[in-house]
Amino acid sequence: MSIIYVLIPIAMIFVIIGIGVFFWAVKSEQFDDLERQSMSILFDEDAPKAVNPLEPASAKAAAPQTTASEVNKG
Repeated sequence: MSIIYVLIPIAMIFVIIGIGVFFWAVKSEQFDDLERQSMSILFDEDAPKAVNPLEPASAKAAAPQTTASEVNKG
């Protein structure tokens, strides 16, 4: 029965920590945009970049090209 005198304060400490974490999350705007993360899985991150029609062709040809083998050589 004496263990209850230890467990109740420990449980109260956990509750206080949980409430503190909840208020920290609300204060730091963790719950402001719940839709963006659920929709982000639907969109491809590796979408090709749009070609800029105003960029001269010579600038495209002059840009250095890096291959996958050069990147892996590190």
